[in-house]
Amino acid sequence: MKDLTDIPALMQDIGARAKAAAATLAFAAPEAKRRALEVAADAVWDRRAAIIEANARDLEFGRDKGLSDAMMDRLLLNEARIEAIVEGLRAIAAQDDPVGAVMAEWDRPSGLHIQRVRTPLGVIGVIYESRPNVTADAGALCLKSGNAVILRGGSESFHSSGAIHACLVDGLRAADLPEDAIQLVPTRDRAAVSELLTMTDYVDVIVPRGGKGLVGLVQREARVPVFAHLEGIVHIYVDAAADPVKALDVILNAKTRRTGICGSAECLLIHRDAVDTIGQGVIRALLDAGVEVRVDDTLSAIEGTTQAQPDDWGREFLDMIIAARVVDDIDAAIAHIRDHGSQHTDCILTEDAAAAARFFERVDSAIVMHNASTQFADGGEFGMGAEIGIATGKLHARGPVGAEQLTSFKYLVVGDGTVRG
Repeated sequence: MKDLTDIPALMQDIGARAKAAAATLAFAAPEAKRRALEVAADAVWDRRAAIIEANARDLEFGRDKGLSDAMMDRLLLNEARIEAIVEGLRAIAAQDDPVGAVMAEWDRPSGLHIQRVRTPLGVIGVIYESRPNVTADAGALCLKSGNAVILRGGSESFHSSGAIHACLVDGLRAADLPEDAIQLVPTRDRAAVSELLTMTDYVDVIVPRGGKGLVGLVQREARVPVFAHLEGIVHIYVDAAADPVKALDVILNAKTRRTGICGSAECLLIHRDAVDTIGQGVIRALLDAGVEVRVDDTLSAIEGTTQAQPDDWGREFLDMIIAARVVDDIDAAIAHIRDHGSQHTDCILTEDAAAAARFFERVDSAIVMHNASTQFADGGEFGMGAEIGIATGKLHARGPVGAEQLTSFKYLVVGDGTVRG
């Protein structure tokens, strides 16, 4: 039985075992990884009642902790969401194995043949809040990409994550892969996070998945490299040439489908020429749907709206709240996004191809959309099976981080007694 009170010793042990497992996973057969994920998917579905029961304990903990409605929604598991977890595991299992894939190859006049091939990163530490499904997504993506992973879920998802993790371990065991390849930190003690962030001997990269507070903590304290997954301050710009039906459908879906996810729309920018037509209709529809709409002076005449405060621009509400303001033109919209966005996901609604092209060219976000709901900002919807998160940084990975993005590369250089003159 592990001593859960000696956190430094506990985490060092987890790290050492993860590093040993990573050495084996680096050359594990694609068929073994596929089988592990398929068995894990079957186990999750077979044990869905037990997982939901574990989740009920977490929901009770979350209520006692005073979690917001958005956080409680992130925490909730039901049969439909468990089915989505299973589908994600199977989709990742069915993907081509990225490890060893030849990214480029060429011959040199010297006689050398050079290949650049994908390799695992090694050991990945994933720190996340609320969402127990991240346990499955992160575990599966790391395994598929040949990486060992140390999962540190939020205290509120402790029981749900443990139940899902047990299914992943069953898969590893069935495929004769090291069970230490996917480890879940077995304590709610926050000291475990601090240890994980400084384990440079064992951990190759940290992936934080959560709110601004968590990501800020990780970026401040980590000595291990970090994939930044910052907040989703998501904008939708309604151009003068927007289609009113498309605009209504997209905006309602982007705001109300699930308010607690990072792709939820948080700010609406309306071209001045569209205010009295599309703008009025969209804002009234949002109000009718129960959304609190915080507006600038121009839109404040619309009955039922609330006056926006300065800090409402550039704010991630994760709730049935959206900020809305009028802009003079597309360049003013782009400037607002540059000043207040988080380089996560931003969208333009327009039938003007030139306006869409200008928006695509000048908005520097990880995901830029045209006439599509920002709720599609999801690795599963991009065909990745699942994602660890949306990377908003510019180094290594950007946008949805799937199995392929969890690899690096090395060069394989072949000669025939070749020497350099």
